[in-house]
Amino acid sequence: MSASVAVYRNIYTEDRFKQAYGSDDNTSGSLRLREKLAGRCRCSRRACLHLLRERVPIFSWLPRYRLKKWILGDTVAGLTVGILHIPQGMAFALLTSVAPIFGLYTSFFPVVLYMFFGTGRHVSTGTFAVVSLMTGSVVEQLVPTPLEMNSSSSEAADFEAQRIGVASAVALLSGIIMLCMFGLQLGFLSTYLSEPIVKAFTSAAAFHVTVSQLQSMLGLRLPRHTGTFSLFKTLASVMENLPHTNTAELLISLVCLAILVPVKEINMRYRHRLRTPIPVEILTVIIATAVAYAFSLDSAYSIEIVGHIPAGFPKPQMPAFHTFPDIAGDTIAITFVGYAVSVSLAMIYADKHGYSIHPNQELLAHGISNTVSSFFTCFPSSATLATTNILESAGGYTQLSGLFTSLVVLVVLLLIGPLFYFLPKAVLACINVTSLRQMFLQFQDLPELWRISKIDFMVWVVTWLSVVVLNVDLGLAIGVVFSMMTVICRTQRASCSVLGRASNTEIYRPLENHSKCYEVPGVKILTYNGPIYYGNRSFFREEMSRLLGLTPEKIRSREKARKALEKREREATVNTVERGIANTSFSSENEFFKSGTSESDVQVVLIDCSSVIFVDVAGARLFTQMCTECQKVGVHVYLANCNESVLKILTSSGLMNYMNPQHIFVTVHDAVMYIQQQQEKPPENTPTVWV
Repeated sequence: MSASVAVYRNIYTEDRFKQAYGSDDNTSGSLRLREKLAGRCRCSRRACLHLLRERVPIFSWLPRYRLKKWILGDTVAGLTVGILHIPQGMAFALLTSVAPIFGLYTSFFPVVLYMFFGTGRHVSTGTFAVVSLMTGSVVEQLVPTPLEMNSSSSEAADFEAQRIGVASAVALLSGIIMLCMFGLQLGFLSTYLSEPIVKAFTSAAAFHVTVSQLQSMLGLRLPRHTGTFSLFKTLASVMENLPHTNTAELLISLVCLAILVPVKEINMRYRHRLRTPIPVEILTVIIATAVAYAFSLDSAYSIEIVGHIPAGFPKPQMPAFHTFPDIAGDTIAITFVGYAVSVSLAMIYADKHGYSIHPNQELLAHGISNTVSSFFTCFPSSATLATTNILESAGGYTQLSGLFTSLVVLVVLLLIGPLFYFLPKAVLACINVTSLRQMFLQFQDLPELWRISKIDFMVWVVTWLSVVVLNVDLGLAIGVVFSMMTVICRTQRASCSVLGRASNTEIYRPLENHSKCYEVPGVKILTYNGPIYYGNRSFFREEMSRLLGLTPEKIRSREKARKALEKREREATVNTVERGIANTSFSSENEFFKSGTSESDVQVVLIDCSSVIFVDVAGARLFTQMCTECQKVGVHVYLANCNESVLKILTSSGLMNYMNPQHIFVTVHDAVMYIQQQQEKPPENTPTVWV
């Protein structure tokens, strides 16, 4: 059974609507602002507690912790992720071009700090391949690897200190940038890294990571290439030195890949059946270390091993402050990538489990994590794809899982670390490569992306090609700029349509998509689906002129006819006064246009501004110019559905000097009813709206 709707009310212009329903107090806005500022400046115990819970979320969720329901899941998930952090931390330290022990430090301190300040319940922080690779490029630029160096000399120790000093400086500067962004409430900036950009960037960066690990997997001792075309330079260097491959390290790599890839596939396919994933990485590390120790592979086959891993906590150490001017540009890119990935992951799992995160608080959490950790010889950290996925699938509920993760890493730091002395670096390289599985699988999203949005597909492809061909940071910048250019192009070429009315309704829709809607006689209703600003004003003008048929020649001819009419009316008036005879051949301007034009000619232009989100000064001047041109040909201009900001700019720009203020209506239907009543007869009473 269909329902019908009947409406009977007054016709509202914007002025009449404000008089009837607007606010009488013009100072209410300033008073509300004053009250808000006064409220924020008040200091009370309640306000302090609220601020503490807001800025240190652990004081908010820990008192409400459901011990019996959540503790088991958090414990199992935290221990599982902690076990995975050990091999990944050491492996990603190689990407950062620092010793493996610093990867373990970076897997400990940020985890503890995020537990206190983060809002993502299922976010696992620590080392991340893409961030580590970008940091490694900075380290290699400032402290390049010498081809010949005795690993046991004091020179090697000084070399490692220089490298971690640069990496820690990147972490410190990244943390400072995040804290500044938090102070300015700039969490929204992460939205400029859209989902296609993030996925294309991480997928392309996975190729850089894989290529950079080839030399370790093949046992080649090659310098690391940085800058533009670094991927192709590395590939060319590897291909050139293939005859020098260390056969023993190649075999180790093949065996590790043969174990890691199938087991990871099992973990992925049967993740709903497995209580915890099979810890294949840590098992591979333990077995490889035992085999290398038992058969003295480092001395017998010149296999490169991890070497000395000191036990205990790191001593606080100042980062290399003097490198700030050299690392500033790269650090900004690292900061945006780390924050965008972290917030994206947090939002995905927050939506899945029905809670919310606060982007600005995430800035504070990751800013504090990087800033404090940098003084304990850590490199930049962020949320990680693999460990976050495992944390959620293993049954984690809250940030408390980070406590158990950090305990596992702490045990390794204090007791077990030195036992990994004989771990082959080829094993860590294989762990690096196999951890990128999810990033490579993002190619599967391309067919669906093409089907949904061709523009987003192009953003994905351009970003991916830029990152692969040029470099990680430069490619990311190109992807962001290209994405913003697509937005600009879409606003410059927004659609302009003629609206028609559905019979017996107050519904108006574009005629090209609704053939059963009809145009109101003598009224051309136009809508523009975008802002009107300096960048698209020419296009807007061309579209309006095309739809109205107002060519310059037509404007000139009708203006000439209008002036002729005015002249004849003046002459008629003079004759009437002198002779006392009334000349009624052209009694009015409307009669002239009715006699000189067909009934199908436009007498009124009604512009629906419901989709015009903003207008700048250039757009407002264009409205004024259109009004004057329409007046020259005897066409009246009406506006409807203007939002407050658009109406304010149009009014402030002086449009009302060229347009009747009573021609601005609340809805399109109000304007149409008013126009039709004006065409039929002069209004005697207040007009009404019928549907």
